[in-house]
Amino acid sequence: MEEKTVTVRNGMFETKLCTDGSGAPLLFLHGAGGLRGWDTFLVELAKDFTVYAPAHPGFETSTGIEHIDDMLDMVIYYNDLLDALHLESVHVVGHSMGGMIGAELAALSPHRVRKLVLANAVGLWLDDHPIADFFAMTPEQLAVALWHDPQSDVARAMMAVPQDEKAQLEAYLIRMQHLSTAGKFLWPIPDKGLKKRIHRIQAPTLVLWGQSDGLAPVVYAQAFQERIPGSQLTIMPRCGHMPMYEDPEGFVRAVTSFVKI
Repeated sequence: MEEKTVTVRNGMFETKLCTDGSGAPLLFLHGAGGLRGWDTFLVELAKDFTVYAPAHPGFETSTGIEHIDDMLDMVIYYNDLLDALHLESVHVVGHSMGGMIGAELAALSPHRVRKLVLANAVGLWLDDHPIADFFAMTPEQLAVALWHDPQSDVARAMMAVPQDEKAQLEAYLIRMQHLSTAGKFLWPIPDKGLKKRIHRIQAPTLVLWGQSDGLAPVVYAQAFQERIPGSQLTIMPRCGHMPMYEDPEGFVRAVTSFVKI
């Protein structure tokens, strides 16, 4: 895996990018938790695709969030990033907030997206099934919302608080940074007008969802499928909001079999 910094728009943005693999280009767009490193599911995807996993502006060491006010700005930024990478079009896999960005990119710049996978995506709003306000959750409440089994080894490892005081402070500051950035797009509710544009998505789309999602309930999977013409729906059992971590093999299998058709 190669980690590098990509300069976008003459230095207005400096983007942290992890990349590896060979084959057709696949852009992975992370959720509000940030880019968690080169995880197992990315390693496996890189066996079939050239995977590009950028940190959004305002996440990790990626800069330039002050130049982005809304989703239109974010879509323009991703067009500029793809230009900087000399990629005319890519497959897009977006998780949670990254799914929201991926859907907007596919709706507003359809020539950029070959195939689209929306994994537990946000971006729609159903009054009868509100998405949980994770900004106000305690760590314990968040764990229950995110994971099918909050006591599983993977859930406990990812939710663990560092023992070292300096590491604790660093983790806290990174979390606050991520929440502040995510708030631009998800607070007070993650409805920024996608419903008005979602019909424009032309890319073949897979809606992939964890059955036990306590953050964005599985009814949202059906809402996305109903609004994207010709889209497919796959529900992953024994997974919550983080299916790529709870069942990485199943997640990769679902993505790969869909994208490679």
